[in-house]
Amino acid sequence: MAQQIADRRDVDFVLHEQLDVAQFSAHEKFEEYNRKTIDLVVSEARNLSIKEILPTQKIGDQEGCHLENGQVIVPEVFQRLYDIFCEGEWLAMSEDPQWGGQGMPRTVAMACADYFNGANYAFMMYPGLTHGAGKLVEAFGTDEQKKLFLKNMFTGKWTGTMLLTEPGAGSDVGALETSAVKNEDGTYSITGGKIFISSGEHGLVENIIHPVLARIDGAPAGTKGISLFIVPKIWVNPDGSLGEPNDVVCTGVEEKMGIHGNPTCSLTLGGKGQCRGLLLGEENKGMRAMFLMMNEARLLVGMQGFCCASASYLNALDYARQRIQGKNLLQMMDKDAPAVPIIQHPDVRRMLMTMKTYISAMRSLLYYVGFCEDMKHVTDDEAVADKYQGLIEVLTPIAKGYVTDRAFEMCNLGMQVYGGYGYIREYPQEQLVRDCRITQIYEGTNGIQAMDLLGRKLGMKKGKPVMDLFGEIQATIARAKKVESLQPAAEAVEKALNKLGEIAMHMGATAMSPKVLAAFAHAYPFMDASGDVVMAWMLLWRGVVADEKIKTAKKKDQDFYEGQFKQLDFFVRSILPITIGKMKAIQNTCEAAVEISDDAFGGK
Repeated sequence: MAQQIADRRDVDFVLHEQLDVAQFSAHEKFEEYNRKTIDLVVSEARNLSIKEILPTQKIGDQEGCHLENGQVIVPEVFQRLYDIFCEGEWLAMSEDPQWGGQGMPRTVAMACADYFNGANYAFMMYPGLTHGAGKLVEAFGTDEQKKLFLKNMFTGKWTGTMLLTEPGAGSDVGALETSAVKNEDGTYSITGGKIFISSGEHGLVENIIHPVLARIDGAPAGTKGISLFIVPKIWVNPDGSLGEPNDVVCTGVEEKMGIHGNPTCSLTLGGKGQCRGLLLGEENKGMRAMFLMMNEARLLVGMQGFCCASASYLNALDYARQRIQGKNLLQMMDKDAPAVPIIQHPDVRRMLMTMKTYISAMRSLLYYVGFCEDMKHVTDDEAVADKYQGLIEVLTPIAKGYVTDRAFEMCNLGMQVYGGYGYIREYPQEQLVRDCRITQIYEGTNGIQAMDLLGRKLGMKKGKPVMDLFGEIQATIARAKKVESLQPAAEAVEKALNKLGEIAMHMGATAMSPKVLAAFAHAYPFMDASGDVVMAWMLLWRGVVADEKIKTAKKKDQDFYEGQFKQLDFFVRSILPITIGKMKAIQNTCEAAVEISDDAFGGK
């Protein structure tokens, strides 16, 4: 039974029918990316994923990474795979070709990432973090720093990481203790220790570039005094040649539940007093700069979780079609009735329908965030660009927090469809559950994503980005109301949207009142309800497109479009009523969780 990754028909539907990404070829920046080119690119990404990346998924999980004589050993098969990946120029798909990118629309890159991460996202963390680190150099680096580092990173000659977390400063980055002292030559001596560093040390490349958050001596306390530095594993000379090792030492590799193919490292900087770094951007502006990478990383994490769910669904669907077990429910009393594939059993169909519905909506959302990024780049209207940037910022906590929550649930369902076999390592489902779980934790736990949505995004720019999002949803509802068969669904989504607007105002007011703690105790349910409404929007949008297409569709596409209507019907009638209940509960703003004393929790 072959493992699955992503449904190509659904990928094409979102790219070409829902978002019409070929429209970007009318603009000079993306003029090479017409429909034919886009399809060729996605096909190449799919082929690479199936033929080269997917076979390493289980191997990477079984071999894992370990520290040996100060060096981190990664799965042996990754070296060849990494070289092939970089030769194909896949690392910086959306970046400027002068720095080693392909200059493609971000939406198309999302489709490629759909396949890559579905095939083996533990491996994809090496190039993924490298791209994010490179974006920091591109955005904040001097011309000299770009010349030294950017192309080497975007082509994958060197990899990159992100050094934020410390033992005493996890989510509270402002409590970090890593220090920086300016030297006479303009470099900085860096001293400190970082933990939970993905891809922090390995031998895939000759150099690793670490963006490091540290506090310059005398800087203000908290996040206001944090600066960002480029700290290479091997020092880079002004002419681009490599110098001496830079006193960055891996002191341990974590034993983890999942993503075994990627090392999660502890790094000591300046243990011998010989670690040097280059200031990246301005002094004391490091957190502001690092958020650029963190926001990109959060979208990547949403994609990672989603891809686990997508693969789990397709595996479960294939298994359910082949696994013969039990009689059809309508023939239970017939002793001669044959056993049937489990896809005929209602509860299995419920699980598959739940998975299909969420995965369709999540794919549309993630691609849509990439679409918003592309829209920013094809407009000369600053107000339009600001609108799409606002949509990206509002949707980021949902694309990371909500999506990974649902993705993990879908992976659990995918295991359940297999029954006992799903729990056994011979089959892929249990690894997908293990690998998916971290996506709810790293790059800001999902609780932090919820706090970000409530505390920052809801009132950002006096609420304009949220209202812009509501406007986009209303526009889809208006289109759907013109279709008689979609009117009930449109009305249900509109009811949920209106209720969400009411709850958003309630939460915003409560967060500004003496009940602020109670408000933030409900931030997570608020993100959950917001995500449900966004999912309903994406499914309604799909329904509108399907209605337009099914009238002239070829017979082979009829079932696909019919599936869009059924998943919309399923979500609106089975899930959205629960969302309304969630919002009523939020409106109650129960204070028990913040009023209960520490001792009353018990456990002593």
